[in-house]
Amino acid sequence: MTDMRLPGTPMKWAKVACDSLMNTFNAGELPPAHRWHYHQGVFLCGMELLWENVGDDRYVEYIQQYVDDLVDEYGNFYFARDELDAIQAGLLLFNLYERTGNLKYSVAATKLRNLMLTLNLTSEGGFWHKDKYPNQMWLDGLYMAGVFSLKYANAFNEPKLRETVLHQERLMRKHMRDDQTGLLYHAWDERRRMPWANPETGCSPEFWGRSLGWYGLALSQFLDLFPESDPGYSELSLELGKFVQALVRYQDKESGLWYQVVDKGDQPDNWLETSGTCLFVYTIAKAVKHGIVGKDCLEAAKKGYEGLINVLEWDDQGGLVLPDICIGTSAGDYENYVTRPTSKNDLHGVGAFVMACVEMDSLIVSNP
Repeated sequence: MTDMRLPGTPMKWAKVACDSLMNTFNAGELPPAHRWHYHQGVFLCGMELLWENVGDDRYVEYIQQYVDDLVDEYGNFYFARDELDAIQAGLLLFNLYERTGNLKYSVAATKLRNLMLTLNLTSEGGFWHKDKYPNQMWLDGLYMAGVFSLKYANAFNEPKLRETVLHQERLMRKHMRDDQTGLLYHAWDERRRMPWANPETGCSPEFWGRSLGWYGLALSQFLDLFPESDPGYSELSLELGKFVQALVRYQDKESGLWYQVVDKGDQPDNWLETSGTCLFVYTIAKAVKHGIVGKDCLEAAKKGYEGLINVLEWDDQGGLVLPDICIGTSAGDYENYVTRPTSKNDLHGVGAFVMACVEMDSLIVSNP
């Protein structure tokens, strides 16, 4: 590495990560190009978090370019209408509406909010993750729709959405959490028809890193959006604290990273995965900032952050590269997860890295 490649502080690493992708792609060309998709959404949510902390309008302008490439002047845009994943990129609409006052952003947000009125439900009112996954709840979905729902509730005065979010989270804990480990299984099939479904519990058999990361990201961001006076705030705080303590127990002590299948680091074909690690570092950092967990967890977050910095690479143009990101993955058995291909600079991995860096910055500076 050259000196120019050593940013130093976590916030500077976040800037280098964003700038590297901005230098590679016009906003509309972020892969998959010209699509309303959570990969771009997660990366740009990380960028928005960076912008909120550094105030460089290049970042918010780039976000607007992505949205304006897809959303027309009337708020029309194409999005999948049968899945929770389609909602996530809607998180970008709220700040744009607040900054510009352009009604097209609120119209687009309302279209996504109304999608939740048409989604299929389990017998207890849990959202199906996608229509093609009938009667199934996946951990991913809590982040994909839950944070948007709370932002919408606050921006457009629809407080009943808060109870919807709490209900989804409670159902996941009820059906998907393992009391012995404190972790949650990736997916749950109410009908027990999927090949991976446990015939007694309906759960998939493994604790997949990134799905747990989405769950932690959701819980920690919920606390930013729930009024502290709401009983749900205390409930979520308690659950986040227990979840973080469970995560810390499974951190790899040597590298600081977490494994693809979180609780099976002793298996020779398991491997250390970066996107889940990024989400765990973010989640732990948020729990520390909320005063939910203490110094032992802070040290785990710092070790995880340092582990991520240690595995970063650089491309021929001097751009930052995050390796070892598991590609998109459906629920399955152990072999399904450990044989998944990896990618470099997959957008949801880089977005998670940026989020982790931004949240770690003040903790590293104040607790060197």
